[in-house]
Amino acid sequence: MKNPILYRISQLIGFLLGARFFVTVLLTFALYVSTFFLFNQEESLRNFVFDFKVHGIIFCAVLSILAGGIINQFYDREKDQLTKPFRTRLQSFFKQKYFLYAYLLLNLFSLTIAFLISPRVFFFFLIYQFLMWFYSHKLSKILIINNLTFVSLTLYPFFGMLMYYQTFSMNVFLMAVFIFLMLLIIDIIKDTLTKNADRVFGYRTIANVFHKYTTRGIIVVLLIFAQICSMLIIHQKGLHSIMSYYFATSIFVQILSVYLVLNKTKYSKFANLNVLRIWLLIGIFAMLANGIQQKYELRKAKYELRNTK
Repeated sequence: MKNPILYRISQLIGFLLGARFFVTVLLTFALYVSTFFLFNQEESLRNFVFDFKVHGIIFCAVLSILAGGIINQFYDREKDQLTKPFRTRLQSFFKQKYFLYAYLLLNLFSLTIAFLISPRVFFFFLIYQFLMWFYSHKLSKILIINNLTFVSLTLYPFFGMLMYYQTFSMNVFLMAVFIFLMLLIIDIIKDTLTKNADRVFGYRTIANVFHKYTTRGIIVVLLIFAQICSMLIIHQKGLHSIMSYYFATSIFVQILSVYLVLNKTKYSKFANLNVLRIWLLIGIFAMLANGIQQKYELRKAKYELRNTK
Protein backbone atom coordinates (compact mmCIF):
# COMPACT_ATOMS: atom_id res chain seq x y z
CA MET A 1 0.00 0.00 0.00
CA LYS A 2 1.35 3.41 -0.92
CA ASN A 3 2.22 5.91 1.77
CA PRO A 4 -0.02 8.88 0.76
CA ILE A 5 2.32 11.53 2.20
CA LEU A 6 5.43 10.16 0.47
CA TYR A 7 3.44 9.72 -2.74
CA ARG A 8 2.31 13.38 -2.70
CA ILE A 9 5.84 14.54 -1.93
CA SER A 10 7.13 12.46 -4.84
CA GLN A 11 4.47 13.99 -7.09
CA LEU A 12 5.49 17.49 -6.03
CA ILE A 13 9.20 16.85 -6.58
CA GLY A 14 8.46 15.23 -9.93
CA PHE A 15 6.41 18.24 -11.03
CA LEU A 16 9.08 20.72 -9.89
CA LEU A 17 11.77 18.80 -11.78
CA GLY A 18 9.54 18.54 -14.85
CA ALA A 19 8.95 22.29 -14.83
CA ARG A 20 12.69 22.98 -14.38
CA PHE A 21 11.68 24.85 -11.20
CA PHE A 22 15.17 25.17 -9.72
CA VAL A 23 16.63 26.46 -13.00
CA THR A 24 13.73 28.95 -13.15
CA VAL A 25 14.54 30.22 -9.64
CA LEU A 26 18.13 30.86 -10.75
CA LEU A 27 16.99 32.65 -13.91
CA THR A 28 14.55 34.77 -11.88
CA PHE A 29 17.36 35.83 -9.55
CA ALA A 30 19.56 36.64 -12.56
CA LEU A 31 16.72 38.65 -14.13
CA TYR A 32 16.27 40.80 -11.02
CA VAL A 33 20.01 41.35 -10.57
CA SER A 34 20.61 42.28 -14.23
CA THR A 35 17.49 44.47 -14.39
CA PHE A 36 18.33 46.57 -11.34
CA PHE A 37 22.12 46.65 -11.55
CA LEU A 38 22.79 46.53 -15.31
CA PHE A 39 19.79 47.76 -17.30
CA ASN A 40 18.42 50.21 -14.73
CA GLN A 41 21.39 51.68 -12.87
CA GLU A 42 19.89 55.15 -12.37
CA GLU A 43 16.69 54.17 -10.55
CA SER A 44 16.63 54.02 -6.74
CA LEU A 45 15.82 50.77 -4.94
CA ARG A 46 12.59 52.30 -3.59
CA ASN A 47 11.32 53.20 -7.08
CA PHE A 48 12.35 49.79 -8.40
CA VAL A 49 10.54 47.92 -5.62
CA PHE A 50 7.30 49.79 -6.37
CA ASP A 51 7.59 49.51 -10.15
CA PHE A 52 4.86 46.90 -10.48
CA LYS A 53 5.06 46.89 -14.28
CA VAL A 54 8.63 45.53 -14.11
CA HIS A 55 7.66 42.91 -11.53
CA GLY A 56 4.73 41.94 -13.75
CA ILE A 57 7.01 41.47 -16.78
CA ILE A 58 9.46 39.37 -14.78
CA PHE A 59 6.58 37.31 -13.35
CA CYS A 60 5.30 36.66 -16.89
CA ALA A 61 8.82 35.55 -17.85
CA VAL A 62 8.97 33.17 -14.86
CA LEU A 63 5.61 31.58 -15.73
CA SER A 64 6.66 31.24 -19.38
CA ILE A 65 9.99 29.64 -18.42
CA LEU A 66 8.20 27.13 -16.17
CA ALA A 67 5.79 26.31 -19.00
CA GLY A 68 8.72 25.96 -21.41
CA GLY A 69 10.41 23.50 -19.06
CA ILE A 70 7.24 21.41 -18.93
CA ILE A 71 6.75 21.21 -22.70
CA ASN A 72 10.43 20.48 -23.20
CA GLN A 73 10.38 17.51 -20.83
CA PHE A 74 7.16 16.30 -22.47
CA TYR A 75 8.89 16.00 -25.85
CA ASP A 76 12.19 14.75 -24.36
CA ARG A 77 10.71 12.20 -21.94
CA GLU A 78 11.89 9.15 -23.94
CA LYS A 79 15.46 10.44 -24.15
CA ASP A 80 15.38 11.48 -20.48
CA GLN A 81 14.59 7.87 -19.50
CA LEU A 82 18.11 7.00 -20.66
CA THR A 83 20.01 10.17 -19.71
CA LYS A 84 18.14 11.15 -16.52
CA PRO A 85 16.61 7.94 -15.08
CA PHE A 86 16.28 9.24 -11.50
CA ARG A 87 14.51 12.44 -12.58
CA THR A 88 12.25 10.45 -14.95
CA ARG A 89 11.34 8.08 -12.13
CA LEU A 90 10.26 11.00 -9.94
CA GLN A 91 8.32 12.57 -12.81
CA SER A 92 6.45 9.29 -13.34
CA PHE A 93 4.55 9.92 -10.09
CA PHE A 94 2.80 12.78 -11.93
CA LYS A 95 0.78 11.84 -15.04
CA GLN A 96 1.78 13.50 -18.31
CA LYS A 97 -1.71 14.93 -18.84
CA TYR A 98 -1.33 16.98 -15.65
CA PHE A 99 1.95 18.37 -16.94
CA LEU A 100 0.12 19.48 -20.08
CA TYR A 101 -2.69 21.06 -18.04
CA ALA A 102 -0.08 22.94 -16.01
CA TYR A 103 1.66 24.01 -19.24
CA LEU A 104 -1.56 25.50 -20.64
CA LEU A 105 -2.53 27.20 -17.37
CA LEU A 106 0.91 28.75 -16.85
CA ASN A 107 0.96 30.11 -20.39
CA LEU A 108 -2.61 31.41 -20.13
CA PHE A 109 -1.93 33.08 -16.77
CA SER A 110 1.27 34.63 -18.14
CA LEU A 111 -0.47 36.01 -21.24
CA THR A 112 -3.36 37.39 -19.18
CA ILE A 113 -0.97 39.35 -16.95
CA ALA A 114 1.03 40.45 -20.00
CA PHE A 115 -2.12 41.75 -21.71
CA LEU A 116 -3.05 43.73 -18.59
CA ILE A 117 0.39 45.37 -18.68
CA SER A 118 0.28 46.28 -22.38
CA PRO A 119 -0.45 44.74 -25.81
CA ARG A 120 3.27 44.94 -26.68
CA VAL A 121 4.18 42.88 -23.62
CA PHE A 122 1.43 40.41 -24.55
CA PHE A 123 2.85 39.86 -28.07
CA PHE A 124 6.39 39.68 -26.69
CA PHE A 125 5.45 36.71 -24.46
CA LEU A 126 3.15 35.15 -27.05
CA ILE A 127 6.14 34.96 -29.42
CA TYR A 128 8.33 33.63 -26.57
CA GLN A 129 5.90 30.85 -25.71
CA PHE A 130 5.44 29.87 -29.36
CA LEU A 131 9.21 29.70 -29.91
CA MET A 132 9.68 27.53 -26.80
CA TRP A 133 7.01 25.11 -28.02
CA PHE A 134 8.45 25.12 -31.57
CA TYR A 135 11.95 24.51 -30.20
CA SER A 136 10.78 21.48 -28.20
CA HIS A 137 8.62 20.18 -31.05
CA LYS A 138 10.94 20.67 -34.04
CA LEU A 139 14.06 22.80 -33.62
CA SER A 140 15.68 20.70 -30.87
CA LYS A 141 16.43 17.99 -33.48
CA ILE A 142 17.99 20.27 -36.12
CA LEU A 143 21.77 20.47 -36.21
CA ILE A 144 23.31 23.72 -34.84
CA ILE A 145 19.88 25.41 -34.88
CA ASN A 146 19.06 23.49 -31.70
CA ASN A 147 22.01 24.95 -29.76
CA LEU A 148 21.56 28.49 -31.07
CA THR A 149 17.81 28.47 -30.38
CA PHE A 150 18.19 27.04 -26.88
CA VAL A 151 20.70 29.72 -25.87
CA SER A 152 18.66 32.49 -27.53
CA LEU A 153 15.50 31.42 -25.68
CA THR A 154 17.42 31.37 -22.39
CA LEU A 155 18.43 35.00 -22.98
CA TYR A 156 15.08 36.12 -24.46
CA PRO A 157 13.64 37.55 -21.17
CA PHE A 158 16.87 39.50 -20.57
CA PHE A 159 16.58 40.96 -24.06
CA GLY A 160 13.04 42.03 -23.16
CA MET A 161 14.23 43.93 -20.08
CA LEU A 162 17.01 45.51 -22.16
CA MET A 163 14.41 46.76 -24.66
CA TYR A 164 12.14 47.97 -21.85
CA TYR A 165 14.86 50.17 -20.33
CA GLN A 166 16.49 51.06 -23.69
CA THR A 167 19.93 50.44 -22.18
CA PHE A 168 22.18 50.13 -25.20
CA SER A 169 25.95 50.37 -24.80
CA MET A 170 29.08 48.58 -25.98
CA ASN A 171 29.62 47.22 -22.47
CA VAL A 172 26.15 45.63 -22.34
CA PHE A 173 26.60 44.24 -25.87
CA LEU A 174 29.94 42.62 -24.99
CA MET A 175 28.52 41.12 -21.80
CA ALA A 176 25.59 39.70 -23.78
CA VAL A 177 27.99 38.15 -26.31
CA PHE A 178 30.08 36.70 -23.47
CA ILE A 179 27.06 35.08 -21.80
CA PHE A 180 25.77 33.82 -25.16
CA LEU A 181 29.12 32.15 -25.91
CA MET A 182 29.40 30.61 -22.45
CA LEU A 183 25.86 29.19 -22.60
CA LEU A 184 26.51 27.87 -26.09
CA ILE A 185 29.71 26.15 -24.93
CA ILE A 186 27.86 24.61 -21.97
CA ASP A 187 25.08 23.34 -24.24
CA ILE A 188 27.53 21.73 -26.70
CA ILE A 189 29.48 20.08 -23.87
CA LYS A 190 26.18 18.79 -22.44
CA ASP A 191 25.42 17.26 -25.85
CA THR A 192 28.73 15.37 -25.79
CA LEU A 193 27.54 13.59 -22.64
CA THR A 194 24.20 12.53 -24.18
CA LYS A 195 25.28 11.95 -27.79
CA ASN A 196 24.38 8.25 -27.85
CA ALA A 197 20.84 8.85 -26.59
CA ASP A 198 20.51 11.83 -28.93
CA ARG A 199 21.48 9.64 -31.89
CA VAL A 200 18.98 6.95 -30.92
CA PHE A 201 16.06 9.41 -30.71
CA GLY A 202 16.96 11.44 -33.79
CA TYR A 203 18.48 14.54 -32.20
CA ARG A 204 21.13 15.85 -34.61
CA THR A 205 23.76 17.57 -32.47
CA ILE A 206 27.30 18.71 -33.11
CA ALA A 207 28.54 15.90 -30.84
CA ASN A 208 26.85 13.04 -32.71
CA VAL A 209 27.15 14.38 -36.28
CA PHE A 210 30.75 15.58 -36.36
CA HIS A 211 33.89 13.72 -35.37
CA LYS A 212 34.91 14.12 -31.72
CA TYR A 213 38.01 16.09 -32.73
CA THR A 214 35.85 18.51 -34.74
CA THR A 215 33.51 18.92 -31.76
CA ARG A 216 36.45 19.68 -29.45
CA GLY A 217 37.82 22.15 -32.02
CA ILE A 218 34.47 24.00 -32.15
CA ILE A 219 34.36 24.23 -28.34
CA VAL A 220 37.96 25.49 -28.18
CA VAL A 221 37.28 28.14 -30.85
CA LEU A 222 34.20 29.33 -28.92
CA LEU A 223 36.28 29.49 -25.72
CA ILE A 224 38.89 31.61 -27.54
CA PHE A 225 36.14 33.99 -28.69
CA ALA A 226 34.88 34.14 -25.09
CA GLN A 227 38.41 35.02 -23.95
CA ILE A 228 38.64 37.80 -26.54
CA CYS A 229 35.26 39.07 -25.35
CA SER A 230 36.52 39.07 -21.73
CA MET A 231 39.58 41.06 -22.77
CA LEU A 232 37.45 43.62 -24.63
CA ILE A 233 35.22 44.08 -21.58
CA ILE A 234 38.29 44.63 -19.37
CA HIS A 235 39.60 47.14 -21.93
CA GLN A 236 36.24 48.96 -21.82
CA LYS A 237 35.85 48.99 -18.03
CA GLY A 238 39.45 48.90 -16.76
CA LEU A 239 40.47 46.95 -13.67
CA HIS A 240 38.66 49.03 -11.08
CA SER A 241 35.43 47.15 -10.36
CA ILE A 242 34.30 43.73 -9.18
CA MET A 243 32.98 42.81 -12.64
CA SER A 244 36.33 43.72 -14.20
CA TYR A 245 38.08 41.28 -11.90
CA TYR A 246 35.41 38.69 -12.70
CA PHE A 247 36.14 38.94 -16.43
CA ALA A 248 39.89 38.94 -15.81
CA THR A 249 39.52 35.70 -13.86
CA SER A 250 37.23 34.39 -16.62
CA ILE A 251 40.23 34.26 -18.95
CA PHE A 252 41.94 31.75 -16.62
CA VAL A 253 38.69 29.77 -16.20
CA GLN A 254 38.42 29.53 -19.99
CA ILE A 255 42.02 28.33 -20.22
CA LEU A 256 41.15 25.63 -17.66
CA SER A 257 38.11 24.77 -19.77
CA VAL A 258 40.29 24.37 -22.88
CA TYR A 259 42.51 21.97 -20.92
CA LEU A 260 39.45 19.95 -19.83
CA VAL A 261 38.14 19.86 -23.41
CA LEU A 262 41.44 18.46 -24.66
CA ASN A 263 41.42 15.89 -21.85
CA LYS A 264 39.63 12.84 -23.29
CA THR A 265 38.02 11.36 -20.16
CA LYS A 266 34.28 11.47 -19.46
CA TYR A 267 35.04 12.86 -16.00
CA SER A 268 36.69 15.90 -17.58
CA LYS A 269 33.47 16.64 -19.50
CA PHE A 270 31.42 16.54 -16.31
CA ALA A 271 34.02 18.68 -14.55
CA ASN A 272 34.10 21.18 -17.42
CA LEU A 273 30.31 21.43 -17.49
CA ASN A 274 30.12 22.08 -13.75
CA VAL A 275 33.02 24.55 -13.74
CA LEU A 276 31.39 26.69 -16.43
CA ARG A 277 27.95 26.52 -14.82
CA ILE A 278 29.34 27.51 -11.43
CA TRP A 279 31.35 30.30 -13.05
CA LEU A 280 28.20 31.78 -14.59
CA LEU A 281 26.50 31.56 -11.18
CA ILE A 282 29.47 33.37 -9.63
CA GLY A 283 29.04 35.99 -12.36
CA ILE A 284 25.49 36.73 -11.16
CA PHE A 285 26.74 37.29 -7.60
CA ALA A 286 29.64 39.37 -8.96
CA MET A 287 27.12 41.58 -10.80
CA LEU A 288 25.10 41.89 -7.60
CA ALA A 289 28.17 42.88 -5.55
CA ASN A 290 29.35 45.24 -8.29
CA GLY A 291 25.93 46.88 -8.47
CA ILE A 292 25.76 47.36 -4.70
CA GLN A 293 29.24 48.90 -4.79
CA GLN A 294 28.26 51.30 -7.58
CA LYS A 295 25.01 52.31 -5.84
CA TYR A 296 26.95 52.95 -2.62
CA GLU A 297 29.60 55.04 -4.38
CA LEU A 298 26.92 57.05 -6.21
CA ARG A 299 25.04 57.69 -2.99
CA LYS A 300 28.27 58.66 -1.23
CA ALA A 301 29.18 61.07 -4.04
CA LYS A 302 25.74 62.73 -3.85
CA TYR A 303 26.06 63.04 -0.08
CA GLU A 304 29.51 64.64 -0.34
CA LEU A 305 28.29 67.01 -3.06
CA ARG A 306 25.37 68.06 -0.88
CA ASN A 307 27.69 68.77 2.06
CA THR A 308 30.05 70.92 -0.01
CA LYS A 309 27.22 73.28 -1.09
